[in-house]
Amino acid sequence: MCRISRIPFIKIFTLLLCIFSLSSLSLFAGEEENLEKGMITGQVTTADNRPAEGVTVRLKGTNKVSLTTEAGFFSFKNLEAGTYEIEVTLVGHAPVSKTVTLATDAKKNNINFQLGVSQVELEEVVVTTGANRYKINTVSPSLRLQSSVLETPQNIQIVGSQILADQQVFDVVDGITRNVSGVTRQGHWDNQYANIRMRGSKLPAFRNGMNIEASWGPTAEDASMIERIEFVKGPAGFMLANGEPGGFYNVVTKKPTGITKGSVSVSMGSFSTYRTAVDLDGKLSKDGRVLYRLNMAAQQKDFFTKYNYSNRYVFSPSVKYLIDDKTSVTFEYTFQGSKYLANGNYSFSPKGFADQGIANDFFYADPSMEPGKLRDHSAYVYLDHKINSKWNMHAQVAYFNFAMVANSTWLNYMTAAGDMPRYWSIGDEAGENRFAQLSFSGEERTGSIRHRIMGGVDMGNKKFWGDFRTLKSNIALAGGKAFNVYNPAYGIPMDSFPKIDRSQDVRTRAGGSNYVTVVSYGSAYVQDELGFFNDKLRLSLGARFTYAETVGKTKASDIKDNVFSPRIGLSYSIDKQTSVYGLYDQSFVPVSGTDWEGNAFKPIKGNDLEAGIKKEWMGGRWRSTVSAYIIKRQNALVADPDPNHVVNGVTFQAQLGETKTKGIEFDMAGDILPGLSTNINYAYTNSKITKATDKNQIGNVTANTAAHVTNAWLQYRLQSGALEGFGASAGIQWQADRYIGTTKDPNFPNYFRGDAGLSMRRGKYNISLLVNNVFNNLKLLTAGSIANPTAAQTANFGAVTYYSYIVEARRNFRMTIAYNF
Repeated sequence: MCRISRIPFIKIFTLLLCIFSLSSLSLFAGEEENLEKGMITGQVTTADNRPAEGVTVRLKGTNKVSLTTEAGFFSFKNLEAGTYEIEVTLVGHAPVSKTVTLATDAKKNNINFQLGVSQVELEEVVVTTGANRYKINTVSPSLRLQSSVLETPQNIQIVGSQILADQQVFDVVDGITRNVSGVTRQGHWDNQYANIRMRGSKLPAFRNGMNIEASWGPTAEDASMIERIEFVKGPAGFMLANGEPGGFYNVVTKKPTGITKGSVSVSMGSFSTYRTAVDLDGKLSKDGRVLYRLNMAAQQKDFFTKYNYSNRYVFSPSVKYLIDDKTSVTFEYTFQGSKYLANGNYSFSPKGFADQGIANDFFYADPSMEPGKLRDHSAYVYLDHKINSKWNMHAQVAYFNFAMVANSTWLNYMTAAGDMPRYWSIGDEAGENRFAQLSFSGEERTGSIRHRIMGGVDMGNKKFWGDFRTLKSNIALAGGKAFNVYNPAYGIPMDSFPKIDRSQDVRTRAGGSNYVTVVSYGSAYVQDELGFFNDKLRLSLGARFTYAETVGKTKASDIKDNVFSPRIGLSYSIDKQTSVYGLYDQSFVPVSGTDWEGNAFKPIKGNDLEAGIKKEWMGGRWRSTVSAYIIKRQNALVADPDPNHVVNGVTFQAQLGETKTKGIEFDMAGDILPGLSTNINYAYTNSKITKATDKNQIGNVTANTAAHVTNAWLQYRLQSGALEGFGASAGIQWQADRYIGTTKDPNFPNYFRGDAGLSMRRGKYNISLLVNNVFNNLKLLTAGSIANPTAAQTANFGAVTYYSYIVEARRNFRMTIAYNF
């Protein structure tokens, strides 16, 4: 059992006192400054009194521009006393303006505008213009940052729901990585788990600001529940507890907005793909204090490989109660279920990767196998309270419950002729995660210095059980015929499979294996962003204390860590559209499990040093980011390369000494021209092993790395004329110099894929057609590995080194019809 009570809370809350100490000092010192600085805030509504989201608000005669939030609010801070003209602009309509005189002692002014369009008309304007479709200026509240993306001293890239819809993305696994520089997927169970990599390491998965990474999971989120995905590059554990030095990705789920709207979409495509999704958003009470959001999706998808399929369904309701104008509570539940035949689309070859003798539809399992079933439940409760005009409090708790009942197969070895004897295993899993967070954020001033302060506590408990016992060492075709990759045959006799005894819970069955993990952590963090010279220069100082405990099966495998992680960031605005930044940050990740000898793994630690420049162009229509970084990562996990360290099909992991990753990244997103939305990125990554027990590994490239990754996506939509609303899109994905395993030279084929589509938007309707893999590249590989046989397998069966790899589908299409109301 894990005992969270043993976490040294005195140390945690001592750090928290720093937050309130700074606050109390600033409350007194900042009063004089507030006599000279002012704020203008307000709300924009439609003709039918609904919040107007995404409307441009300007202070004429200045460079200050604001976009209204989901609730229609805008704000301009740190204004000198004087007279200002506020202008609200909407494409195709005359601007609306008001004049405001800001006195020297004014703290704020509430200025409200009402547009002469209804909510439906506003949505049609947004759809037609495509304004800011791919560029998002602020992070979600779950990241707790108060500065804009432009001013934050870190590289953060945000993938919004609009670009996911344009690319007809169905889930997190389905091509989201193309939208961020240097991000790749490394397969394994690619119809269940994302397994995303960046900057030389696997990224932990966050959802709504909580680290939900567990075992191979979490279950890949369906697109119907996703509002946006935030890729935070480099460490950011100072605000979100433990995290990898390469960064993390944060899936932000859809929540009630207070705007009554909805959408229904129906999709169909190659390989018997059928899907429908519903999104309903509105009010449950006449007084508008009870809001709701309901997202549902159902999908049937056969894979391009023979017999394989994955059917899934999603149910995600949320309710928000506005207790008063300062406090709200939100309840969110998500259920994801799926039924599938096999977890991946692997190919195997004794000759090498991308073996031309193996068909694109090759399937390594068998239709006689019983399908697997996955059930994933999660529940969140959020509490938000506005303490005063400067300070906010946020608390949230979450519970995750995951269960999988399945079986799997893999090869024992491979011969030069392509024979592939397979063993058959049980594949049951269960997981439970519990999380709690409490945070405060606010803004104060001491003299001429502005402080944006945030801090809080973050606690979690993760448990995982797995039963992966091999039940039969050789499952053969009728007559004992071996399965051959060059001439595959299917139809294993049903009586060949032993009966699986599931009379005991997987939690009990897992007790005798190596697949039981329990990790608990408690963390406290604080950060102060100090603004100098009218906020042109911003210095971020942060720190985090983390206590982590991993419960092992033996005393030797128990781990307890107390880690202090500092952070310093510097950002400077050259002008209103350009900023440069530098960052130093540390990371810490507790690692559960043991190696071959039963020794506990050490925690992963990292140091990140980076710098970059961000610029907004054409009045903020699109933004570009260029960054360079150096990351040192200690104790990285890899698959144990020793073939003798395998027992009954169970493989182990080993830890490297240290890797050093250097890179340059470029991202741009937004509207280059009216109607032309773009997302273009490139990354160069150089990641090598610098310390290792095996001296021969030093200098090798870190496994599963691509040196060059380039992506581009463009969509153009006609703005007027008889074909107004007609659009065309195209995109490419290119990866070069790829490495599988730890080697000095590239050993994995380059990747190039092209996609293209057409669409039409008229009023409430949208019809889109997308063709993926236009050039019909039959060997698009996303992941791979090289395995060597044991000496006994070579001597007794003529076993040879074999290559396993995941292939993407040949040319295929998707078509979606959507109705917005």
